[in-house]
Amino acid sequence: MDILRTLNIADKNSGACLGPRGWLDTKTEGSVQSINPSTGQLLAEVYRCSPQDYETVINASIDAQREWSQVPAPVRGEVIRRLGNAFREHKDALGSLVSMEMGKIKQEGDGEVQEMIDIADLAVGQSRMLYGKTMHSERLHHRMYEQWHPLGVVGVITAFNFPVAVWAWNAFIAAVAGNTVIWKPSSKVPLCAIAVQHICNEVLEEMGYPGIFSLFLPASHETATEFVEDRRIPLISFTGSSRTGRFVAETVARRMGRSLLECSGNNAIIVDETANLELAIPATVFGAVGTAGQRCTTTRRLIVHESVYDEVVTRLTHGYKQVTIGNPLEPNVLMGPLIDGAAVEAYVAALEAVKGEGGEILFGDARLDGPGYFVKPTAVAVDTQYEMVKKETFAPILYVLRYKHLDEAIALQNDVPQGLSSAIFTSTLQHAERFLSAMGSDCGIANVNIGTSGAEIGGAFGGEKETGGGREAGSDCWKAYMRRQTNTINWGTALPLAQGIQFDLANT
Repeated sequence: MDILRTLNIADKNSGACLGPRGWLDTKTEGSVQSINPSTGQLLAEVYRCSPQDYETVINASIDAQREWSQVPAPVRGEVIRRLGNAFREHKDALGSLVSMEMGKIKQEGDGEVQEMIDIADLAVGQSRMLYGKTMHSERLHHRMYEQWHPLGVVGVITAFNFPVAVWAWNAFIAAVAGNTVIWKPSSKVPLCAIAVQHICNEVLEEMGYPGIFSLFLPASHETATEFVEDRRIPLISFTGSSRTGRFVAETVARRMGRSLLECSGNNAIIVDETANLELAIPATVFGAVGTAGQRCTTTRRLIVHESVYDEVVTRLTHGYKQVTIGNPLEPNVLMGPLIDGAAVEAYVAALEAVKGEGGEILFGDARLDGPGYFVKPTAVAVDTQYEMVKKETFAPILYVLRYKHLDEAIALQNDVPQGLSSAIFTSTLQHAERFLSAMGSDCGIANVNIGTSGAEIGGAFGGEKETGGGREAGSDCWKAYMRRQTNTINWGTALPLAQGIQFDLANT
């Protein structure tokens, strides 16, 4: 295919790379087949790397980091600026590959690449703002300050649903902070990672830098576990399910490392009695069906005031009927496929479970015939938050509840294990402020009159509870990729001790 050739994707590709001219040629560990979820057809294959390949990648990244950490931070920013420009040049092709391999519509695929470009721009600016503080010492003729140093090698584990953007959120900030980055992408979308690595290699080789960015696709679960356990990697950034995130957190904590977790979401929109439904309904439909419900910020619950419940349901089902489903590369399609057959089975199982608990189907509840992994977006009326409602199903299923009082709505919103994104639609100032207060949403993201998805890189992204507590992008996210050091300099001729302690040695 032209798109694959444009991005240097071959029929069979190496699954490990050290950086420029550093593709490893192991072919003995089997391969991963990349399947187009819209057609069920093979796109290409990627060879899995061996445990020896993993060691080669780790050691090369450690060596590269020693050199990279000595490069002035603004110069590191220039490398990321050049990378951002390279992704601008490849935006159309890479966005199409995201659509082909993951299944999100072309607009979302292009938008994901735009996130890479945006975070590159943020990282360039950040490279000149890795600030420390100067503090007044309590001791005469002393100066105190803090500074930030690179951590070393940063490991990044990404999920299939954002096959390129989440890597960039981590990698570009980590790189301007003086770290090298090793990427373990999802085996469901390996071609996107291969394409990104090729683009990075071209820029790094042109600028004369070693393997700042590298990747590996392991042949076994044991090698993937070794990556998480590896004491040579001070920080593991993980995006994925809460179940796997808990394993990552516990494993990294046992070796006293750091983990940055972006895990499951179960996001709700509250629609109060004063809400502008011209805003609320489109936001809900996009939030629920965008990326076929496979975003961590997907709208999974709609909590509606009883006075507008019937109107909201009527408008919602009308909106669902307008959602066109099909090949995500076609311009008028609004929802593509699920990632694979297992995702379709999870969709079916979740609906069977919630119907068994008493849920009433308002719209949808069907897998679609033909090639690919297509289902109908589905809305389910539930009279309480059944156990199935409290779980995250990575599919376009929206649970609709009604409420009487705002406190009840907020309690429903918070009564799930996850705490990523949330929103309220209201025209009442008091309701908006109550929702945003410490007594309101317990999520890391809380919005008013916009939906739960579509976060910008200018703000910190992440959530609480089983979402993991990590934050990426925006704000002071760079600090997660650096170590803080406090320095005190005595420029006098005496040695006063802190807290006024006296320690006199005679005739020394």
